Amino acid sequence: MNTTKYHSGFVSIIGRPNVGKSTFINQVIGQKIAIMSDKPQTTRNKIQGVYTEDHSQIIFIDTPGIHKPKHKLGDFMMKVAQDTLREVDIVLFMVNAVEGIGRGDEYIIERLQLVNTPVFLVVNKIDEIHPDDLLPLIKQYETKYSFKEIVPISALQGSNVETLLDQIKKHLPEGPQYYPEDQVTDHPERFIIAELIREKALHLTREEIPHSIAVVIDGIQRRENNNAIYISATIIVERSSQKGIVIGKQGKMLKEIGKRARHDIETLLGTKVFLELWVKVQKDWRNKLTHIRDFGFNEEDY
Repeated sequence: MNTTKYHSGFVSIIGRPNVGKSTFINQVIGQKIAIMSDKPQTTRNKIQGVYTEDHSQIIFIDTPGIHKPKHKLGDFMMKVAQDTLREVDIVLFMVNAVEGIGRGDEYIIERLQLVNTPVFLVVNKIDEIHPDDLLPLIKQYETKYSFKEIVPISALQGSNVETLLDQIKKHLPEGPQYYPEDQVTDHPERFIIAELIREKALHLTREEIPHSIAVVIDGIQRRENNNAIYISATIIVERSSQKGIVIGKQGKMLKEIGKRARHDIETLLGTKVFLELWVKVQKDWRNKLTHIRDFGFNEEDY
């Protein structure tokens, strides 16, 4: 008779924009479920990554980076990030080893003072600094907050990620297996497909575009005469000038976005994909709650 008890729990990853939260999620889960970009505020919704082993299950919640809101979408993103602190068993406070402590980190630490949840300090991007610089940085953070655990990692290279997982498992409560062992996220495929398209648009367009982009999946269908999946989607921007940038000269930019997105979507679905993209202007959509909800940012408690 196996007497080993099962442990499970929810772990929130919080931190300034662009510290590597999505990279970490994808590294742990082993496939892309969270989009990655070098531009801040890439993640807008909670992305749940499910990591399952024989005797434990960790459900990771990747939150939007903490930042000062500038519009209603920003308010929404901040609310999502802060609400998760009260909903989870462990908080991972991820920081960028290269940048050191900034005002954004101190702002987050202020919020953490109000939380009873165990907080781990995760120092990411250690592959980008000299080893001698790591300990002084950790000591700086230790003067600001009493962390339950401190783990330096490189999410991109996978360095020390297993050590972090082991530390998390030590602090998980006894609990059920919330998700089947082969399930890696709670998001439907439509959401992930939309995110993959948005990721390519973020990578390929200039600075004035990213925060103004949303993606709506108009249709997904499998045709009877073959196994391919046909997907049509609309990229939403706020201004006509942005529409021109996303489409590009003679449609080249939109074609490249579609080509790169289709590759990732085929990997996700394991089958051939035909992807048709459109671009639509919806003026000032980030300040209109109806549009924010229509485009998938519809937390029930917003």
